[in-house]
Amino acid sequence: MASTRISSRGGRLVDSLVVSPYGVQAIQVLTILLGAPLVSGVIANVEARFQGRRGPRILQPYYDIAKFFSKETLVTYESSWVFIAGPIVAFACYLTVPMLIPVLTTFPLPLGFTGDILGGGFILALAGFSVALSGAESGAPYAQLGASRAMTFGALIEPTILFVIFAVALITHTDLPYALSATIRSSTSQMVRPSHVLAAFAFFLVVLVDTGRIPVETHSGTLEFGMIDEARTLEHSGPTLALLKWGGAMKQLILYTILINVFIAPWGLASSGRLGSVGLAAIALLGKAIGLGVIFAVVDNSFSKLRLFKITEFIASAFLLAVLSVLVFYVGGG
Repeated sequence: MASTRISSRGGRLVDSLVVSPYGVQAIQVLTILLGAPLVSGVIANVEARFQGRRGPRILQPYYDIAKFFSKETLVTYESSWVFIAGPIVAFACYLTVPMLIPVLTTFPLPLGFTGDILGGGFILALAGFSVALSGAESGAPYAQLGASRAMTFGALIEPTILFVIFAVALITHTDLPYALSATIRSSTSQMVRPSHVLAAFAFFLVVLVDTGRIPVETHSGTLEFGMIDEARTLEHSGPTLALLKWGGAMKQLILYTILINVFIAPWGLASSGRLGSVGLAAIALLGKAIGLGVIFAVVDNSFSKLRLFKITEFIASAFLLAVLSVLVFYVGGG
């Protein structure tokens, strides 16, 4: 009985603690930073189960990152400072985006108004460009090939992202991520509008491309001829490889967060700065991200990889859905 009273008092004490807005913003960044490898580990384990394998441990990404940080960074004679700077710039970009999007709260945080959802997209594009430039600077043919492919497909996927953002901004009359989430959350009818459904599905396909999933890329394979994102990191080792692996997991969780909290399930967010509410929001986010990751794992194991020249058609289908979303809004009023 006494232990029950102590635990209930402790729970009330934690829930009564109020975190400052800047503190909540730091917790958002830490949630993405520390939770991203966990989400990646769960998805990898689920994929292995689908394939009849035991699979890696759920915490394996943490061990891999720690192992890479303990290794030495090797740099070829042909490489310049760009080879080292690329992963650092990309990692900094991935730390910046969680400050702009609704990760844990329904209310905007101090830096939430410094950039709209389009600005967050540009920051993610800068991260991808930095990694591609670092891979091209390595001088290795496969890394340069992967960088070239990544930039080519990136140029094709960017218009799709712009149209998706444009469609959602038309529906909600704003392009600020927190306002987008609040508008979608305000009414269930917003979720089932044809234009919103088309935009959400287009962004779903965009996430498939950006995270290197089948049918675009075999993210866990090592076949050089079909590698895109993974090829850019072939020549990296040690701490720079750790930053790339960690940054890739963070990018995946950021895209999942945008898809969840802006498009399909903007619930479970904290409405105040109480520590208990923020903690529950962090748990809810990771749970939703893992659930979404399982869906991506099912897609990954249900289709075969497309030929390299067929990827453009896949991206074109996402672009077509985004354009249809805008047309449906203007023509059909929904």
